[in-house]
Amino acid sequence: MMPSSDVTGLAQLSAIVEQGTVIGSVVHDSRQVVPGSLYACLRGEQFDGHTFAADAVRCGATAVLADHQLDGWVDQGVAVPQIVVDDTRLRLGPIAAEVAGHPSRALATVGITGTNGKTTTAALMASIFEAAGRPCGVVGTLHGTRTTPEAPELQTLLRDFVDTGCTAAVLEVSSHALAMHRVDGTEFDAVVFTNLGHDHLDLHGSHEEYFRAKARLFTPSFSSLGVINVDDPHGRLIADTAPSDVVGSEFRVVEYSLADISDVAVTATSHVYTWRGRRVEVPMGGDFNVANSLAALTTAVELGIDVDVALAGVSSLATVPGRFEVIEAGAHGVTVIVDYAHTPDGLERLLEAARAVAGDGSLIVVFGCGGDRDRAKRPEMGAVGFRGADRVVITSDNPRSEPPQAIIDEILGGIDKGAHADVRTILDRREAIGEAIASATTGDLVVIAGKGHETMQEFADRTVEFDDRAVAREFLGAHP
Repeated sequence: MMPSSDVTGLAQLSAIVEQGTVIGSVVHDSRQVVPGSLYACLRGEQFDGHTFAADAVRCGATAVLADHQLDGWVDQGVAVPQIVVDDTRLRLGPIAAEVAGHPSRALATVGITGTNGKTTTAALMASIFEAAGRPCGVVGTLHGTRTTPEAPELQTLLRDFVDTGCTAAVLEVSSHALAMHRVDGTEFDAVVFTNLGHDHLDLHGSHEEYFRAKARLFTPSFSSLGVINVDDPHGRLIADTAPSDVVGSEFRVVEYSLADISDVAVTATSHVYTWRGRRVEVPMGGDFNVANSLAALTTAVELGIDVDVALAGVSSLATVPGRFEVIEAGAHGVTVIVDYAHTPDGLERLLEAARAVAGDGSLIVVFGCGGDRDRAKRPEMGAVGFRGADRVVITSDNPRSEPPQAIIDEILGGIDKGAHADVRTILDRREAIGEAIASATTGDLVVIAGKGHETMQEFADRTVEFDDRAVAREFLGAHP
């Protein structure tokens, strides 16, 4: 059977509910079905959810979302309705939002996308909402296994925010989420673009497709307001080409740029600048965080939050876990910075910021690359490390199913053999961190990049507890 003329499935959903079918939740994993669930059959790389539909019905699913009519639905004499659409993944988000009661409409909802800066900008934005007396929920890298969860989980989270008294929500929106339609059905009061670098080409295939996925958020179907970093050439392109002539819709672009500010001063633990005649003080180091706080402030004011309230919000957020997180060594004068930077441009910006803090001291960096992820960025990461630091220790990140040494070898492929940096390769990450700290002297700065807030390390055959920050503190305590 071909999909009905209602390819979105929303009219079909409404019809079966009117006929008495009770749907209390939407799930895409048959193991998560409870009585009253709508089970969505998603096609993945390894499994086709349609093959588990019968199991879902036996577990209590009261309806099924599929891309073709399925047979064999009589289970002990009981059949369930089928919502047949053209593409279940494409239609899942709006259906999940409908079942959840469109929670994003009850929240001041902000979506933030970009290669780097999403987590920090989201934390700053949430702090502003809280300062404005608007309890805020956050969805992002620090709050779940995925930066942006699948549509049913996302809509459930947003509903939970509403039900627990939140009036605002901030979402990190990944390129995966946009390409796989996880945020479809979510209505944003504002969407924010931070920057675009090299990442996730394992999914998107090319930099152009990666950009296209990010740019998809900046359309009237998601929001009427886009706050865009025009210092980034891709942001400039989005701002210049954002649709504003869609019939019945309007998309307003608000640009932000470092040209908007003056009198910038940055240390390891803070940054300050003048913006719109006010002095902005943020207890967060790293010059790249200037753009992140500017993004949050610009968005807040455009959403009607008082400037002074917004300033109070950004000034009250001292630390974002694993984002330019400073670990001081005390008496012997060595400082360690732990950061999540795991892309070439992210590492480059991190090292530039660290160099400014290090002053006359040596800059030492420890980093690796994740396994089963974009391999093309590995030699670029190597090249960035050798350009930006005085001493480099290449080690394992989360190798996952790949041999750790093979990943390191690919990173080494980007090294300019004539580069000035001193390089070592140490397979064991703990040993690598210890070596970097042991080699540092008073005034030196050690940067540990790649894992940031993470507390586990993933190997092919095991996952172990590992926190760069805890390991650094241990070695700093033993530093002579």
